[in-house]
Amino acid sequence: MNRPVVVIGGGISGLTAAFWLARSGADVTVLEAAPFVGGTMRTAETDGWLVETGPNSALETTPLFGQMFDALGITAERKYADASSNKRYVLRGGKLHPIPMSPRAFLSTKLWTPGAKLRLLKEPLVGRSGNEESIAEFVRRRLGDEFLNYAINPFVAGVYAGNPEQLSVRHAFPKLYALEEKYGGLIKGMIRGARERKKRAETAKDRAKMFSFVRGMQTFPDAITRSLGSRVRTSSPVSRISVDPGEFVLATPAGEIRASSVVLATPALAAAGLLDSLDRDAARIIRGIEYPPVAEVFLGFRRDQIGRELDGFGFLVPAVEKRQVLGTIWSSALFDGRAPVGHVALTSFVGGSRQPALASKSESELVELVLAELRSLMGVTGRPVFTRVARWERAIPQYTMGYQSVVDAIDRLERNRPGLFVCSNYRGGIAVGDCVMSGERIAKRVTEFLGARA
Repeated sequence: MNRPVVVIGGGISGLTAAFWLARSGADVTVLEAAPFVGGTMRTAETDGWLVETGPNSALETTPLFGQMFDALGITAERKYADASSNKRYVLRGGKLHPIPMSPRAFLSTKLWTPGAKLRLLKEPLVGRSGNEESIAEFVRRRLGDEFLNYAINPFVAGVYAGNPEQLSVRHAFPKLYALEEKYGGLIKGMIRGARERKKRAETAKDRAKMFSFVRGMQTFPDAITRSLGSRVRTSSPVSRISVDPGEFVLATPAGEIRASSVVLATPALAAAGLLDSLDRDAARIIRGIEYPPVAEVFLGFRRDQIGRELDGFGFLVPAVEKRQVLGTIWSSALFDGRAPVGHVALTSFVGGSRQPALASKSESELVELVLAELRSLMGVTGRPVFTRVARWERAIPQYTMGYQSVVDAIDRLERNRPGLFVCSNYRGGIAVGDCVMSGERIAKRVTEFLGARA
């Protein structure tokens, strides 16, 4: 008798896997320990303010988004970001400089010195490295220090809340790494790689459309949950996984659940706890994945309190500028409905690998810290009319140097425990699009496993 497939974890990775498994006809159940689904993808609405406490948006990098939205009936609720979102700023010398988006803008920008711009011409002549490199080592070798400091460093802080000196270029930015491995350089690779992405119907992240939903990003996991109905069980933690011949046994407060296959879609620390009884070595390695703390500070102001035009996505802050924020998203400039009429919403981030201790400050201290930076960098005046602070003690998994050991441990685990699959943002990428693609891939692998077993 076939047992159900159980997905442990109701974040976007687990929900996506369950969505595709259900469409394939599998008897799938999602067990989520929290009283809600979506993981970090949560939206809060208060008096006309719409606050994202997880991903503020996503990039349309895969056609799977469109397929899922159509099937879920939420295509009409999707909102693309304002065209100004393509304009992004980086702080240098206390001033916000737009990232150049054309050759002419690149030549005239003051974000990099003439020497740094000339250094870029040498990139096609730089050879491959034979060693594992951090992102910092990779960029320093190919592009020089200024591009590391005023392009890659702030970008890494914005994506991973991480430190480019610690992250592995091969695992944290595999497509960047592949440009050198496959094509011999970044410039050559970007030209030739664009043709291959077109064949795969994929879009590069720097060209993909940014989107959210009318009622925020939580629309997506909520819609998947509605489609799955009673297959999703919240407040249902799993305390242990054991193996009987031919099936898995999951211990839950409601009793044992037996499954033919299990998809482990929890954060690393929770996954490690469940794996202790199955594979102590894999559990130890997964438990060691770093997650820096991050605090999100959402501040609302009257429009007349802002001393500059909000004509872009927001700004990122390089470490060399020695500021106390990682960056700020101009939320209400990207999507309407994020602030009441006549007001603006700014979402700032504090902590990360750069300054982890700052994320543990009190809410009032965080508000004052961010307010001081916004006054200095954006000419903000007065007090915010709305504040909300969200805090993640373990925010984003860091694909650090030596991360291949994590990849190998997960691969060995799946080989040694047929029917057990790992699907989370510490495997295959942290972006929403990465998680969606990972969930769909895992669903296919589970379906193939069940078919072979039958």
